[in-house]
Amino acid sequence: MQPVIEMRGVTKRFVDVIANDKVDLKLFPKEIVGLLGENGAGKTTLMNVLFGYYNLDGGKLLINGGEVTFGSPKDAINHGIAMIHQHFTLVQTQSVLENVMIGMEGSFFLNKKKAREKLLGIEKDFGLNLDPDAIVWTLSIGEQQKLEILKSLYRGAKTLIMDEPTAVLAPTETIELFETLRILVASGHSIIFISHHLQEVMDICDRVIVLRSGKRVAERKVSETSIPELASLMVGRELLERLERGEAKTGNAVLEARNLKVRNNRGIVAVDNLSFTLREGEVLGVAGVSGNGQTALSEMLFGQVKPEDGEIHISGKNIPGGSPSAIIKEGMARIPEDRIKTGLFMDLSVKENMILESHVNEPISKKGLINMKEIRSFAEKCINNFSVKTDGMDAPVKSLSGGNLQKVILARELVGKPKVVVACQPTRGLDVGAMEYVHQAMLDQKTDGAGVLLISDDLDEIFLLSDRIIVMYEGKIIGEVSTNEADRDKIGLWMSGVTS
Repeated sequence: MQPVIEMRGVTKRFVDVIANDKVDLKLFPKEIVGLLGENGAGKTTLMNVLFGYYNLDGGKLLINGGEVTFGSPKDAINHGIAMIHQHFTLVQTQSVLENVMIGMEGSFFLNKKKAREKLLGIEKDFGLNLDPDAIVWTLSIGEQQKLEILKSLYRGAKTLIMDEPTAVLAPTETIELFETLRILVASGHSIIFISHHLQEVMDICDRVIVLRSGKRVAERKVSETSIPELASLMVGRELLERLERGEAKTGNAVLEARNLKVRNNRGIVAVDNLSFTLREGEVLGVAGVSGNGQTALSEMLFGQVKPEDGEIHISGKNIPGGSPSAIIKEGMARIPEDRIKTGLFMDLSVKENMILESHVNEPISKKGLINMKEIRSFAEKCINNFSVKTDGMDAPVKSLSGGNLQKVILARELVGKPKVVVACQPTRGLDVGAMEYVHQAMLDQKTDGAGVLLISDDLDEIFLLSDRIIVMYEGKIIGEVSTNEADRDKIGLWMSGVTS
């Protein structure tokens, strides 16, 4: 059978770095191929070559047996290839129909009535039912993803590249997505599926291709492999099959939230009369579909946002809202969901990012004077203790991989033995090796007696690490249960707002 896509010996260089080294990839009609690899393995670069973002430096690209050269994504789209990114490219203030029509050749003069008829026909064929007149910002995350798929199908795409498509979906939305993908494949489409969730790859893919350090290291039929084998192939070593959560040995309350009310940047109530207690030596998981107040909760706990009502107590002490310095002083470690935008200063060096929360304290600073020797000693300790892979403490932090960026944050926040750790989406976008490291770090904090508040959209992560689980829906706690007594289906329903 002739492949619809074939990449032969594809090589892509960036100055002295070889991002893809003679990579081969075939995609056949009506199949889903999983593309796996650690952060920095070359997955995104390879797909950016296929989608025309980058020109290849070696090798060939063939579509239905004929060699092609792409100079831009427009060329890829004209050959029936679409790429759906993890972060959607939608205009939030426009309608479903308007988003579908954006960017079409001569779209200014398109017949809106005919465009609507075409869109409704595609929705009927593939079971992707959306109101063409609905404004995008009113759609759920799952519905916005459906819109991205509709955009691709409207443009005639026969091959879809999906980059971490389930990262922000609830379990029920993931099930719906997989049903859609199976319908697409049955109708003749082919899909390249990039994911860090190995169980999802096993559930939806036919074959798997593994990249490591820019090279293709393995190909497996899903029916002939296993999750442990795939994980080992990705990182080049055996991973722990399961971390030991252990029994919680809880002590005093270290973090109490009392009747918190917070508005988001649009003035809408995002956290609504929310209360919980976190104790020493436990991990409390906060589950929920993205957009149900978790970000607002974390920002408020971090001191970035002042609550409209309610109180925060750390070890019994009432902490003023909107004061990051007060939060840090009382022993809270803060791991934000966006390590690039809010966790780090990307143009500063590794060592400078390491001291962001301790630069005013002795021994790094004394009487307003910075001690460079102490800074270097502190940074060296952090780099060694947290196994940060870097060209040196003076290297710009933006030169690090995603996993090592997260290690810089972990080192900065955890080196001082905090009382409370608030971790918001701590493994989002990380590969399995980096995820294992972060998970172990969270459990180590629990063992050391800290209370860990884990805010995550990833239900597997919540179940793996948490001793108790609370579920947020529309800014409120909709349910609470001990992990040992929790039912995944019930948690999934709570995440969707169903309580009965």
